Amino acid sequence: MPNGAESLLEVLAAHDVEVVFGLPGVHNLAVWEALRTQPGIRMIGVRHEQTAVYAADGYARTTGKLGVAVVTTGPGAANTLGATGEAWASGSPVLVVATDIPSTLRRPGVHRGVLHETRDQKSMFGPVTKASFDVPAAQELGAYADKAAQQAMRSPHGPVYLGVPTDFLSADVPRHGVEKIEEAHLVPDLADARALIDQAKRPLIWAGGGAARSGAGAAVGDLADKLQAPIVTTYGARGLTDSRWVVRGPVHAPPVGKLWDEADLVIAVGTDLDGMMTQNWLQPKPPALLAINVDEADANKNYPADVTVEGDAAAVTAALVAVVGEKETVVDVGAVNAEVRAFAEADSPEAVTLLDALEGTDATIVADMCIPGYWIGGFHHVTRERGLAYPVGWGTLGFGFPAAIGAAVERGTIAVVGDGGFLFACGDLATLKQENLPLTIVLVDDGGYGMLRYDQRVAGHAITGVDLARPDFAKLAESFGIPAVALKGFDGLADALANATGPAMIVVEASLEPPITTSPRWYRRNAT
Repeated sequence: MPNGAESLLEVLAAHDVEVVFGLPGVHNLAVWEALRTQPGIRMIGVRHEQTAVYAADGYARTTGKLGVAVVTTGPGAANTLGATGEAWASGSPVLVVATDIPSTLRRPGVHRGVLHETRDQKSMFGPVTKASFDVPAAQELGAYADKAAQQAMRSPHGPVYLGVPTDFLSADVPRHGVEKIEEAHLVPDLADARALIDQAKRPLIWAGGGAARSGAGAAVGDLADKLQAPIVTTYGARGLTDSRWVVRGPVHAPPVGKLWDEADLVIAVGTDLDGMMTQNWLQPKPPALLAINVDEADANKNYPADVTVEGDAAAVTAALVAVVGEKETVVDVGAVNAEVRAFAEADSPEAVTLLDALEGTDATIVADMCIPGYWIGGFHHVTRERGLAYPVGWGTLGFGFPAAIGAAVERGTIAVVGDGGFLFACGDLATLKQENLPLTIVLVDDGGYGMLRYDQRVAGHAITGVDLARPDFAKLAESFGIPAVALKGFDGLADALANATGPAMIVVEASLEPPITTSPRWYRRNAT
């Protein structure tokens, strides 16, 4: 008979979990002991609990698998909340397993002062998870772990919290048989959707993170071919398809925004048309809107749809391809992409040099909430599904480097970060070296919080609190045994990336102006 920790790992393995990110603590050491003998699960020990969840999120976004973080009680659990919130807002399937104080010491409604005790640890996670569970008895640990994993991976995806009293991990428990249930992707009647498409002369496909999570890339590309319609992708759907109809730029750029304005039908696939993408809904409601979404309420909360098809984005879109008629080309996507390129070159030649250095890379790119990250999120041409991870939900500064640790478990990764956000998790350079991950950090040092400096300047405020004391980042990396090079500007970045192998850091001293995707520069707001 296994103990609770062994049962937990057996359930995770049954859900195809191959890697867990975590930090040991006095209450969860039984999990580390169980990992010594559990075949097939790799534990990556990190230096901060927030990194554990960010890494699990980065792993989930770039693989489509369940990301798992194991942390300890009280402050350990609390340290994960910012990263858990990002996973929640971005729809990432992440399981946060946190221990709690021994069940034998808990007294309902009373804070007794047990080490790491919290009055109601699970309640901290309520606002930032899809679901949260406390295991009520040791014998039910396997069943609850199974339920939590299933919930995280069931559409719509999202993070789930599982609280486990520490004494349950050492107790003998029955084995739990896992029967993975495949979601049935039923397609409802498409007559109204087909009628809406038949009437359209200038359709536009808008694909979001839900399309990416469902694997709808091929179907979206096929629909674009049949309708000869341009495809605009949100941050969460970059690289969804390599279709020739993909627009290589953000809807915030006027040449792309014009496609929305001129469309007589927008087909919104797996998206809620959020404020970040629509400039806080300054984009006018299109003449007709067809929404394809696993959640009808989510599909209609911002722009009410004329027709909503509730279902899996991949299944519904593929079914639509089979029933709609072909249309003739109206929009020259190649010309639009050329306009976007010219727009970016005129706006910031330095940023285009950064983008060109990344062009054609097969590495996963993980961008932080920093000005270089904004340029990449908006304008980098992602050629591979799940090839970009970007904090589109909460927009959490400090996401980039720790999330890239998770992404790098599966394949070569480039983290693009600023000097300010990198310092949130710089201690995990130790994790990078210890695990020998194929991750190159491109750290753009502009002397502090560049975006906030820009905001202060635009607002006419004195520049204060945003210019930061920093270490010599190259020497910092080298002190962890990680090779580093320092550049003045982006001109040598392409060569430096080509020469970087294994863990590496490239420090670029440069300052960029923010792109038009950032709210102070939204053209629709500034035009009113």
